[in-house]
Amino acid sequence: MGEIEKVIIIGAGVAGLFAGEMLHRAGVPFEILEATDSYGGRLAPLRDFAPYSMDLGAQWLHGERSALGDSARRQGVVLTEDPLEPTYWFEGALRERLPKKVDIFTGRGLPDMSFAAYAAKKGLPASYAHIITALAADLGGSADRISVGAMNEEEKGWSSGTRDYKFAESFFYFIDQQISEEVKAAIRYGRPVREIHYGRNGVTAVDTLGNRYTADKVIVTVSIAVLKSGMMHFDPPLPAEKVAAFDKIGMEAGMKVFLAFKEKFYPAYVVGGPVCAAYIDDSTGKPEGPPVLLAYLIGEQAERLSALGNEEAITRALLEELDTMFMGQASENFVKSYVKDWGKAPYVLGAYSYSTVGIGNARVLAAAPVEDKIYFAGEAMQLNGHHQTVHGAMERAVEVVDEVVKKITRTGPE
Repeated sequence: MGEIEKVIIIGAGVAGLFAGEMLHRAGVPFEILEATDSYGGRLAPLRDFAPYSMDLGAQWLHGERSALGDSARRQGVVLTEDPLEPTYWFEGALRERLPKKVDIFTGRGLPDMSFAAYAAKKGLPASYAHIITALAADLGGSADRISVGAMNEEEKGWSSGTRDYKFAESFFYFIDQQISEEVKAAIRYGRPVREIHYGRNGVTAVDTLGNRYTADKVIVTVSIAVLKSGMMHFDPPLPAEKVAAFDKIGMEAGMKVFLAFKEKFYPAYVVGGPVCAAYIDDSTGKPEGPPVLLAYLIGEQAERLSALGNEEAITRALLEELDTMFMGQASENFVKSYVKDWGKAPYVLGAYSYSTVGIGNARVLAAAPVEDKIYFAGEAMQLNGHHQTVHGAMERAVEVVDEVVKKITRTGPE
């Protein structure tokens, strides 16, 4: 009997970790090449900022019926529903309701137009621009790039429910508990992959130090922004239609700024700021401790703050906006801040994927394997409407490993 085929996984984010876990359970040899010095990818902990652990990256469990949610409940993990009922900053005042409803962006048969273009078509006045920015940012993109029609079409596949939850510990801590020590031991840190060579004899990955890793198959789990960046060279080149598909999947800058205060002076969720479209009470679902407000920025807003160049300037810009909203209370109560600029994370390059105008079937083309040698996982390759989510990244990893194991079983030694 010959050797069992080996698999290389590129990236130790959620998709890479769960791919490793599934291969480990299937008895398939593997190793994980991780560019940074830690695992988790866009799931990362913020420790020592508050008396409790917080999430620098993904923090909400989306939906009450996801596989991860079911697992958390079986394990007795403490979850708190976070309803995120908005208070609007509109025309220089905080409001519980807007003069015009903004539910025009959901429904059947909506056109493949950007949020901004569709809002103009439906007659929403210019005063709603920052509200529309917030709605688009929640879905991962800028209002002039994300498609109303594609977003609604993909929503048809969503099956996880409508409620959002936060962890008493952190999302990172929960995922960390699901991954075995054997998988963690298989991670090779500080190994950014620059080349992937593939053919009849298998695959060879080459990292930036010149180290070579050989296997029969490779599962690529890096972000869509990294795939589009060209930092990873494929030999032979990937099919042109696949490269074009990568380019049609959007992913923009993302930033989270944590602001600790002496007293809480703000509602749970403020939408519509021209500097930051969404301020969220990050203390929800956490043990007792000082109030922490999260400034959550996507796209052009994140780019503008990132261009300020340092944490002090970024914090000052946010405090000035909050002082305008809350009559100077932000500066009076401010204690400290922490900035996580995901757009500048060199092996992430942004927040999460979204569907651009004209995306068509790009996700299907992007996710397709190449010559049964190269497989693609990660949230952007999710095809059932669960992209942008941690559970979607996990689901895609499981699907890909199932496919890989079937191929190994069919073609392997007897």
